[in-house]
Amino acid sequence: MALKGGIKTENRIQNPNISVDCVLFGFDGENLKVLLIRQKSIGNENGAKLALPGDLVFDNEDLDKAAVRVLEELTSLDNISMYQFHTFGNVNRVKEVKDQEWLRTFRAKPEARVITVGYYSLVNLNEYQPKPASFADKTIWHDAFDVPHLAFDHNEIFKKAFQTLKAEFNTKSRGFELLPEKFTLTQLQTLYEMILNKKLDKRNFRKKFKKEGKLIALDEKQAGVLHKPAQLYKYSK
Repeated sequence: MALKGGIKTENRIQNPNISVDCVLFGFDGENLKVLLIRQKSIGNENGAKLALPGDLVFDNEDLDKAAVRVLEELTSLDNISMYQFHTFGNVNRVKEVKDQEWLRTFRAKPEARVITVGYYSLVNLNEYQPKPASFADKTIWHDAFDVPHLAFDHNEIFKKAFQTLKAEFNTKSRGFELLPEKFTLTQLQTLYEMILNKKLDKRNFRKKFKKEGKLIALDEKQAGVLHKPAQLYKYSK
């Protein structure tokens, strides 16, 4: 399910046992990135780490709306399509000592068991500029192929999101959101090679897409490049 829009935060009661976590992928034309937050540190001993944007849901809040709200509250990003992909319920997922130290600063029941629902999103990195808010001290576009150790079980959540993206890249035609509205075939092939993690034959790749009719050739070429400008295309929805 896809959803868009911004949800205003109200003074409501958080459910201590249910959260949402958001995996936001971005592409800058050459590299695939994932958006991380640095947890806000209060003092020096509370174990703040890098993490995915995520938080508890409100008692009277749908999960989809919670995902939109949490992403906006922590990164100031809104109007982004989000896709629910998995639920994580390991009984020890928030039990690491440093995670507990940090949770005591920001949650009323830091030792409560938390089940989280994961959502992933795809954006053209150059069109979105996240800004930290709430308990996020910093936002970072990090290399998706070199993700460091994250808080809680967020490495597992990221890995599952990446696996889902790879599986749905072709079957559901997801991934074009990562490109600018007008793009070159080289940019498209670079994106495919990044996500599928393999080198593709240039001639066969272009022949395949032209045959499938997923692309619309525009009467435009790249501007402001040092090399010979390439033809631009757009995705045919």
